[in-house]
Amino acid sequence: MRTLSTVLLALGMLIGIAAPALADGAQTGADIHVAQTLGDRELTVIIRRVAEVPGPVHIDLVTHTGSPPGVVMVSVSAAGSPTSSTKVELGATPGFYAGTVQVDRPGPWELKVDEATIPFIVPAIVSSPWENATYGGFVAAGLLLVIALVLAVRGRVGMAIVPAAGMIVAVTVAVTAAVLAPVIPQPPAPGADLDPTFDNVNDPYQRTSIVDFSRPPVNLVPSMAGHDLRLSLTDGSSGRPVDDLLVHDNALIHLVVISPSGTLQHLHPIRVGPGEYRARLRTGPGVHAIAAEIARRGGGVQLLRSSVSVTGEANLHANEGKADLSTQIRPAGSPSTVTARFGTGDLQPWLGMLGHMIVVGPLADGQNHAAAPIWAHVHAMLPSTPGLPDKPDESVAAFGPDVSFTYSFPLPGRYLVWVQVERDYSIVTVPTVVEVPKGAQG
Repeated sequence: MRTLSTVLLALGMLIGIAAPALADGAQTGADIHVAQTLGDRELTVIIRRVAEVPGPVHIDLVTHTGSPPGVVMVSVSAAGSPTSSTKVELGATPGFYAGTVQVDRPGPWELKVDEATIPFIVPAIVSSPWENATYGGFVAAGLLLVIALVLAVRGRVGMAIVPAAGMIVAVTVAVTAAVLAPVIPQPPAPGADLDPTFDNVNDPYQRTSIVDFSRPPVNLVPSMAGHDLRLSLTDGSSGRPVDDLLVHDNALIHLVVISPSGTLQHLHPIRVGPGEYRARLRTGPGVHAIAAEIARRGGGVQLLRSSVSVTGEANLHANEGKADLSTQIRPAGSPSTVTARFGTGDLQPWLGMLGHMIVVGPLADGQNHAAAPIWAHVHAMLPSTPGLPDKPDESVAAFGPDVSFTYSFPLPGRYLVWVQVERDYSIVTVPTVVEVPKGAQG
C-alpha cells in the first residue's frame, strides 16, 4: 500500500507539473492580429487560434472608419494541401466581419486577403521526451505493480520481487522526468527562432544541433508606383529577399511616413511577395521621410530609415483629431511625460496597445524630416485584465480617457510628436510640438 501511495503522489506531481507543449512555443496557442494597409482600407486581420486539425480556421477582418465596403477573397494554402477560400463581404459600418477556411494539418501556412499574404503557423500538440518518460514510467509502474500483486497473492513472493523492483525503477524515472521537466530548456521554436517546416512544427525535438540563429540587418529600398509605396527588403549579407519577418506589435511592418508639410501616416504594408511590401500613400508631392520598424526572425527589432520622392497629383486624406494635451518636459536625457485626454473612457485597443506616440526630431526650421537624428515609437500599454489570458481586441471600448506616455528625449531641441488612439473604429491622430531643454551637462 505504501508503494501504491507513492505512485499516486507521483501522479499528482505529474498533473501539477507536466503539460502538453505546442510546437510554436505557446501553451495553448493564441490569436494572431495583423494590421494591413490594403489599398484604401486599413484592416486588422485576426487569425483565430486553431482548435483542431483537420478543422476550421476562423478569420475576422476588422474595418475602420473610411474603409470602403466591398467583397474580399480570403484563402489559405500550404505546400501539398488543397487551397481553401471564402468571400467576406465588408459593410459600410466599421467593425468585425467573419469568414472561415479549412486546414488539414499543422505546419506553415499562408493566409491571403486579396493580394496581401500573411504567413502563419498552425501549431501541433507535441509531447516532449521527458513527458513521454513521465507518462510511460507511470504506466509501466502500474502494470508491474499489478503483476507483483498477482504473484504475491499466489504465494510466489520470490518471483514478485522482480516486477516490484522494476516498478520502483519506473516510478523513479517518471518522478525524475516530471520534476526536471520545468527546468529543461525548450527546443528552438519553429517560426519564432528558426524557419518553420512541416517536419519541425510537428516535431521540434528532432533538432539536436545548436546553431546561432542571428541574422544580418535588412536593407530597405523604397520606390513609388502611382500612389503606392513599394518597399524592397534584402538581406544585408547575401542580398537575397528577406522573407522571415515576425508579427511584431500586431503588424509585419510598422511604417511611418512624414510629408514635407509634417503630416504623418502610420501604415502597415501588405506582403505581396518574398521581401516585397506595398502600402497606399494618401499625401501630396514632395520628398517624404519614411521609417519602417520590423522584427526579423533571429535578427531582433530593427528600424530602417529612408526617404522617397512622391510625384503626381495629391491624394490627400485628413486624419488629424483633437485632444487635451499636457506635457511635463524635462531636460534632455531625463524621463518626460506626454498625456492626452480624449474626453470619455471609450477608447479601443489598436495594434495591441492603448495608444501610440511617434517622435521625430530635433529639427531646425526648414529641415527635412528625414534628417532628424531621433525617430521613436512609444507605447501606452493596456492595463492588465485579471482572469483573462488574452489582451482585449478592438471590440472592447472601455479604456481612457487619459493616455500617458513616458519618453526620455535624448537631445535638446524641437520635436514633432503625434499621439494615436482608436475610438469608434477610427484612428485618431493628434499632433503637437515639444521643446526639450538642455540637460545639466548639455
